[in-house]
Amino acid sequence: MALDVLGRFAILATLWGASFLMVLRVVDGFGWIGAVSIRSLVASALLYVIARLKRKKLDFSMGYFPFAVLGVTMVAMQLIGLSFAVPRIGTAMTAILVGAIPLFSSVIGRIMGIEQMGSRGVVGLIIGFIGIVLLVGFPQTEVSKSFALGILVCTVGCIAAAFASNYSKMRMSVVGPWEQVIGAFFFGGVFTLPLLFFVPFHRVPKPTDWLNLVVLAALCSSLCYVIYFKLVARLGATRAISVEFLVTVIAVLIGALYLHEAITLIQLAGGAFVIFGCTLILPLFRRAS
Repeated sequence: MALDVLGRFAILATLWGASFLMVLRVVDGFGWIGAVSIRSLVASALLYVIARLKRKKLDFSMGYFPFAVLGVTMVAMQLIGLSFAVPRIGTAMTAILVGAIPLFSSVIGRIMGIEQMGSRGVVGLIIGFIGIVLLVGFPQTEVSKSFALGILVCTVGCIAAAFASNYSKMRMSVVGPWEQVIGAFFFGGVFTLPLLFFVPFHRVPKPTDWLNLVVLAALCSSLCYVIYFKLVARLGATRAISVEFLVTVIAVLIGALYLHEAITLIQLAGGAFVIFGCTLILPLFRRAS
């Protein structure tokens, strides 16, 4: 990979890896719906203002529907999955599940006809799903309803994120990354905002809560997704989303060292299975078209 691509991977891995800790703090202040809806609207607004200040021309002429699809899948479903899961299953466990997104992306890409899968890919697929079973089935503590629900919601969010990456590559390759991020987060925020009536804030957010949310929106949403969509356009959905491997490593280290979270050896083995399975099916070492 070119040096600039590796640099973008490093930025995404660092910021998204640290974002799990930020999500935990923002959810504490805004609840798991507020953490998504307010974050999304702030991220969209910030990037739109920056674009206007830079006199950057924005083109939304392809219509609202593709942006709405990204808003539902990449933003609403994925971020709800993360915000709902982190307080229930921990940052480390959530991050390991996120590490399976490239696996889901590869499968979806083949279903959508974007990529092909050979015998090596089939083996990788089987190994990856064995890893997911190990992750889910052997937690450190007794499996509760809250834990199981957190796993389920997070997994659905990961699948939605995988679909969104492939959809962006297939349907929105002519749309710039700024437009994709602004549009997706706008619709993600609009679609999730009414849910605040059912899942209101835990308490009145403090100034530090708002600061955490703005930082999360500006860096981990606005900045990171502009970089990410540039990678999708250049490398393809599955190769770009393989950055989640590095994100998982950083997030697990933060969870273990800073939050003192514990995961079992079997779960660590499961995470290794997921990553190994993904390396078998991902075209990481092929030349980008």
